[in-house]
Amino acid sequence: MNDEIIVELRGVSKQFGSYQALHETNLSIKNGEFLTLLGPSGCGKTTLLRIISGFETPDTGTVYINGKDVTKLPPEERHLNMVFQSYALFPHMTVFDNVAFGLRCKKVPEAEIEKRVAEVLRMVKLEQHAKRKPNQLSGGQQQRVAIARAVVNEPVVLLLDEPLSALDHNLRKSMRIELKQLQRRLGITFIFVTHDQEEALSMSDRVAIMTEGYVEQIGTPKDIYEEPNSLYVAKFIGETNIFDSEIQDVRGNKVAVLIEGKKFILTNKRNFSVKQRAHIIVRPEDVAVWGENEITPEETKEMLPGTIEQVIYKGSTVDLIVRLPSEKRILASEFFNEDDENLDYHITEKVWIDWIPGWEVMLPYEEQTESV
Repeated sequence: MNDEIIVELRGVSKQFGSYQALHETNLSIKNGEFLTLLGPSGCGKTTLLRIISGFETPDTGTVYINGKDVTKLPPEERHLNMVFQSYALFPHMTVFDNVAFGLRCKKVPEAEIEKRVAEVLRMVKLEQHAKRKPNQLSGGQQQRVAIARAVVNEPVVLLLDEPLSALDHNLRKSMRIELKQLQRRLGITFIFVTHDQEEALSMSDRVAIMTEGYVEQIGTPKDIYEEPNSLYVAKFIGETNIFDSEIQDVRGNKVAVLIEGKKFILTNKRNFSVKQRAHIIVRPEDVAVWGENEITPEETKEMLPGTIEQVIYKGSTVDLIVRLPSEKRILASEFFNEDDENLDYHITEKVWIDWIPGWEVMLPYEEQTESV
């Protein structure tokens, strides 16, 4: 991936009747980047993808591909290809003929077609299946044929609209790895649409979180997960524990807050001021759970007391639900080690919880709506 901008949107918006599907959006995508548009149904991600592809014309703004204004150009003149959720393969054609179809429509010489199709089938590991029909292939293989059919046209950008959603869970996981490896081999830009957080985090160079027609945050998977810039992003990506609090004191880059009635000193990364309300967000894997025999009374002064309400064994981790005296439930996730007797928790056990200062995220208070 280099720093050359391959796709740029400036002030792009789209409305369908009275429904604002996409508010004015600016977005730059680098050459060779794997960018994922992530969000729930109706958030605007597919509308954004269709505007880039040319299947929708924006009401405002400009679309640039390779520095050229393509806002009014039809899809076939944009030098990009799209892979849909339904692979739309021709059932009566072989794998080879499906992949060759677009080239034949362009009257590419047959010798070149043979060479390009053979090459792309090798890339997607389907060279042994060239003579098969789609109904003789697995779902994952059909998906790879759809990608090969798009890639053989040598697009500068490949657009993928929920291409893994029709696959079962295990196949989806293996196809994520294959897709990312394929993208690296090809070296072309992938713009991928999904509502699956794990999919987005595991495959992308950058993720754009969308909600209600806005790009809420864009950044690397690590940035999005560890430094969410809004309550929406924090709740949408992964599990979260959220404490509502108020700033009691500010001294230098530290703030004092009350959490469940106890005073905590946290880092002031966002210039909070005294009496400002805030959310303190702690990921389950950052929560440490201590049995009563593991700590001293002195240590508990900076911890929260609780009771184990549920123990969920997941193989590599043990997930705990800890009920605090306020009845608030905290989720903690600890890596499981068969030799570690400290993870042998039982329901109703009295415990203490804390986390390493600095691992929390503090955000300005927002009225909380229903969880996404």
